[in-house]
Amino acid sequence: MGTSRDQTQDGSEEQQKRSEIYTYEAPWHIYAMNWSVRRDKKYRLAISSLLEQYSNRVEIVQLDDSTGEIRSDPNLSFDHPYPPTKAIFIPDKECTKPDLLATSSDFLRIWSLPEPDESGSVHKNRVEVKSVLNGNKNSEFCGPITSFDWNEAEPKRIGTSSIDTTCTIWDIEKEIVDTQLIAHDKEVYDIAWGGVGVFASVSADGSVRVFDLRDKEHSTIIYESSEPDTPLVRLGWNKQDPRYMATIIMDSAKVVVLDIRFPTLPVVELKRHQSSVNAVAWAPHSSCHICTAGDDSQALIWDLSSMSEPAEGGLDPILAYTAGAEIEQLQWSSSQPDWVAIAFSTKLQILRV
Repeated sequence: MGTSRDQTQDGSEEQQKRSEIYTYEAPWHIYAMNWSVRRDKKYRLAISSLLEQYSNRVEIVQLDDSTGEIRSDPNLSFDHPYPPTKAIFIPDKECTKPDLLATSSDFLRIWSLPEPDESGSVHKNRVEVKSVLNGNKNSEFCGPITSFDWNEAEPKRIGTSSIDTTCTIWDIEKEIVDTQLIAHDKEVYDIAWGGVGVFASVSADGSVRVFDLRDKEHSTIIYESSEPDTPLVRLGWNKQDPRYMATIIMDSAKVVVLDIRFPTLPVVELKRHQSSVNAVAWAPHSSCHICTAGDDSQALIWDLSSMSEPAEGGLDPILAYTAGAEIEQLQWSSSQPDWVAIAFSTKLQILRV
């Protein structure tokens, strides 16, 4: 994604030798993907398959910085029922908690990753399922979980969104439902935390709603898509400035950026993609940078610091990267903020930005 890096005399050859892009080819089409946030696992990602069958796979891969190779650890690969709609590592930068990975499909599952022994090898152990959480008390089945988010401020909390119109907040330590809300009039497609007790969700009903767990009876509608009955499919909450969030409209090439203090009116609409946008990721370290990616095979990085005085004809991205196929997934590393990962077809790429 070559930024204008200064390659003058000081160690420039070493710098040039190091690739800005690393690629991993999976044995299947990749859908869910997530960076580890642990300080001791800087270049580790989870990826999962999108196969039209019951049996799917999750792999944990790691970039070896010295060789530039991304390798899958066979001991950390495991079978998964149905394709995961999302996968997230526990938000535990300081490595004080057990090493966990959560996935969503028919249920929310928490997986326990083996901890290395003294020699640093983990080959004795395998990934084990720690809990299988079903939010539907009346049935052994539950509406498929479309997405979930792990609360960074309070890692015992995970919020899930479901096609049954609900959002469920789990206490994963006690393995109980903390709160379950009918969040929307139709399927809920995505959920994101904006703080300890505040989350937002988007739905097939075309609205973005914000909930505060201290007042469960009420929600605030922040935005409704201008075309009636047009679903909103993704939601990204700004990590540095919780006033801002971004949402994606189904089958639309634009990204809508919202300021929750001024509901209903977007602050800016990002309109440089040529076809449907599939993913958004706010920079983990900057309140005014966001990355978007979509079916035009483009990953675009935008600087929103100038959005208060928009340019004639709209904002242009500051960086563009073209992948080999439609980009379905995009994640910005919170522990390595100069790295973004994208997934397209069977490839995972990590790009230095």
